[in-house]
Amino acid sequence: MMNINQILETHDDDSCFLYADWDAPSCVKTLMTTRHGGVSQGAYASLNLGLHVGDNPDHVLENRRRVAQHIPVPVVYLNQVHGIECVEACQYLHQTPDADASYDHTGTVACAVMTADCLPVLLCDAEGNVVAAAHCGWRSLLNGVLAETVKKMAVNPTKIMAYLGAAISADAFEVKDDVRQLFIQKNPQTQNYFADIGDGQFLADLYGLAKLFLADLNIHQTFGGTHCTVLERHRFFSYRRDGQTGRMLSAIWLEK
Repeated sequence: MMNINQILETHDDDSCFLYADWDAPSCVKTLMTTRHGGVSQGAYASLNLGLHVGDNPDHVLENRRRVAQHIPVPVVYLNQVHGIECVEACQYLHQTPDADASYDHTGTVACAVMTADCLPVLLCDAEGNVVAAAHCGWRSLLNGVLAETVKKMAVNPTKIMAYLGAAISADAFEVKDDVRQLFIQKNPQTQNYFADIGDGQFLADLYGLAKLFLADLNIHQTFGGTHCTVLERHRFFSYRRDGQTGRMLSAIWLEK
């Protein structure tokens, strides 16, 4: 078994990262991690970025250091609580706020969210003046984290575009009817994004629900939404699939 010093000698690989393929201004930069390129072991192998999941903290900090080498500004991590709070990232360089989204217009920090099935949504405006990242589990999505994030961005929503990062897909996201009913009570159109598979169970289209909620906010430029964290087991962490697992990062920042 390798010790920590031996592990730290391994090198990360730029192919371990994904980047948003969208029509954002050139000053808007993104980086999304996969499960590869780090030093974590076992269930957390290998690029786990979550300090809260039971992994060796030294491994996680080394993983974060490796990711930071590819982002020219400090990454502001959040203590995600499945809520709707959106904070100004530059105010939290030295602390970890309880929030599920952050925004920035200064170009001095990277907004970031961690996921392992929940949907990371990266946002920017057409002029490249503001960026944001939102953590959209079904609860935070239902309760309005996207609306709160767009409000904090303080620009015309029609000028905002969104990138949907890797999340659990409609082929794998099984929920009970009580979850479906909560969405229908919020917006009757959401019933179109639940497929009945019998016995009171439904397959939920988290990507489709997010696009619907974005459209309700007058955001119609949406990109991404093509991966499945559950089914792509060799590329992504998945809490739904594995239970004990790591966390991936989706980050966005302004290059000024």
